[in-house]
Amino acid sequence: MSALLSVSDLSKSFGAVIVADETSFEVAQGAAIGILGPNGAGKTSLFNLITGAMTPNAGRITFDGADITAVPAAKRCKMGIARSFQVPQPFGGMTVFENALVGAVQGAGLSGREAEAHVLDVLEATGLMNKANVRAGSLSLLDRKRLEMARALAAKPKLLLLDEIAGGLTDAECVALIETIKNVHAAGTTIIWIEHVVHALLAVVEKLIVINFGKKIAEGAPKTIMDSPHVKEIYLGVDPHA
Repeated sequence: MSALLSVSDLSKSFGAVIVADETSFEVAQGAAIGILGPNGAGKTSLFNLITGAMTPNAGRITFDGADITAVPAAKRCKMGIARSFQVPQPFGGMTVFENALVGAVQGAGLSGREAEAHVLDVLEATGLMNKANVRAGSLSLLDRKRLEMARALAAKPKLLLLDEIAGGLTDAECVALIETIKNVHAAGTTIIWIEHVVHALLAVVEKLIVINFGKKIAEGAPKTIMDSPHVKEIYLGVDPHA
């Protein structure tokens, strides 16, 4: 598979605080990649760099064969990069359908019946069809998380970035969300998923990347990464010499 996303020597700092330290990796078309790291490791900042919300000090980002390093965030969305946020941010006074419609119109450039039909497909795929006319502000946490994903998917992304979407859910809710994400991935969407709920991540992804203080410290098959003494020391606080 060819690389849909290529991040090359990406660096970003705010004074002495480094959030990306010459980070490089590739994401193949159709892949599902997980990103692990302790709080403050630079995971969300990496998403901000990929989506254009943040400008790198150095390095290059290529998406679908085009250099997007200097491309504005709105244009990157239209090119096929969409994301969810760690804290769901729906338009509370609007319905679930209307929230997703914003993604279809603003992100995918759809209108009229085409936009409406696409939104209905997205709501079906994310388990929200029965909540289409419910105001987003009244949703449960699980459904707010689903709506975050639905609004991103409504933009017809080639690459979907999920930021700690399983956080705060019960075990049963997490299982339901995992099935939704699996279905989205099986339908052909490439996924990069930041997550602290490791068992959820491992149920979906085929490769893990571990970062710490903005630097990539490991990349590989999930079992290999989780068995690494260095990763256990940094991410899980386990002393490999104990």
